[in-house]
Amino acid sequence: MSTASQNNSDNQEIDLSEISKKIGGFFEGISTRIFRGILFLKRNILVISILFVIGVGLGFYLDKTSKSYDHQVIVTPNFGSTDYLYSRVELINSKIEEKDTLFLKNALGIKEPKKFKKIAIEPINDVYKFIENRDENFEFIKLLAEDGDIKKIITDKVTSKNYPFHAISFSTSALISEKNTVEPILKYLNDSDYYSKIQKEYINNIKVKIVANDSIISQINGFLNTLSNKGNKSQSSNLVYINENTQLNDVIKTKDELVNDQGRRRIELINTDKIIKQISVTLNIKNIKSINGKLKLVLPILFIFIFIGFTIFRSFYRGQLAKSQLL
Repeated sequence: MSTASQNNSDNQEIDLSEISKKIGGFFEGISTRIFRGILFLKRNILVISILFVIGVGLGFYLDKTSKSYDHQVIVTPNFGSTDYLYSRVELINSKIEEKDTLFLKNALGIKEPKKFKKIAIEPINDVYKFIENRDENFEFIKLLAEDGDIKKIITDKVTSKNYPFHAISFSTSALISEKNTVEPILKYLNDSDYYSKIQKEYINNIKVKIVANDSIISQINGFLNTLSNKGNKSQSSNLVYINENTQLNDVIKTKDELVNDQGRRRIELINTDKIIKQISVTLNIKNIKSINGKLKLVLPILFIFIFIGFTIFRSFYRGQLAKSQLL
């Protein structure tokens, strides 16, 4: 064997020996840390047990007394009042953050304002409802989709504000009732002289249109009855034969459109009886997100970790202090 080959073999043996020592030292270090951890627990078992009991007890107390409930009201803003609705909700939230109980109690009519934590509003993204029976909205979405990502456009703040339904969400520290909370909020949101005047004229316009449509439908019915009577006289059959070259099909189609329009307008009268129309209410959903209701588990672990962290810091500080005194 040459000298070079022998040197390579010796180097490999040395490398393997070093790696073996490092691996052994690593596992030995882990074993030492585990043993020290066991000794630490043994020395401080009483303190850790006390902290655990205190944490569990305090956690149970806080979970019982510091409850949080979520509530949601789905509404539809009428007469172009979406921006007005959002600004009003933001104003209420700012008063809650400022703890302005006088405003919440007097202006808003909330009997227990201190229970309120926050309030927010967001659109319910429903593009199908947005374009339903509205050709201009469909064309608007198509136009925007040509210039960008349709998903991004649909969820865009400016676009989504025009959706018909919006969710008002708020939180309280206690159970509430619809009468004492939701009704005062909706009353405040509907208190607008400007939109009340628009509402009045809007409803009048719908009623005028319904009367006009009824008149046209009546005329069409009279016209069709006349044709039917003429047909009965000229035909031995009870059937009325329609010549495709006449405009009778267009008349029937117009009547069908008017009847459908009447149905939509009568539903519209129901939906526009309020500026901000309440659609549904969901109250008193217990909030268990984050650490809500889990403090009985979180606090014991937190207290023990704080104690361990303090002990490690104290040991480190004493070690560094001893080193500095030797210098």
